[in-house]
Amino acid sequence: MGPEALEIYLNDHLAGATAGQFMSRHLAEHHRASSHGGALRRVADEIAEDLRSLLEMMDALGVPAHRYKVYAGRLVEKARLFKLNGRVTRRSGLSSVLELETLRLGIEGKSLLWQTLLSLPPAKGLDRARLQDLLDRARHQIDTVEGMRREGAVTVFG
Repeated sequence: MGPEALEIYLNDHLAGATAGQFMSRHLAEHHRASSHGGALRRVADEIAEDLRSLLEMMDALGVPAHRYKVYAGRLVEKARLFKLNGRVTRRSGLSSVLELETLRLGIEGKSLLWQTLLSLPPAKGLDRARLQDLLDRARHQIDTVEGMRREGAVTVFG
């Protein structure tokens, strides 16, 4: 498949990154007054930067961003509103636990993206130091979100 496979792969990650950006902003806004508010805001800001980095790398590789993938990512993020959380009209603690789990999974996927791009031949022209920084940051984001998820799960489930 060659270049076509890379185009599909990067655009699929673009959809996921779009969903992650909106979900992380939603979580940061919802928890802004909590002890985790600052950390969630930082993670959300970093995820937005990571999305911009992905778009820059796609451009450097000559891979066009497919708008429908961006819209699909946004739609997937909105689907979280339709899950059952035991409450009809308001959020429950379970909502945050599930959203943090979903966000963590997305960040895990992003870390795999950076690892994959690091494995490409240097001839592709990607900034390997930048990719390593993005990978390190993703790992830190995973640790941050996992700590909050674990704490939330203990609160919700006892």
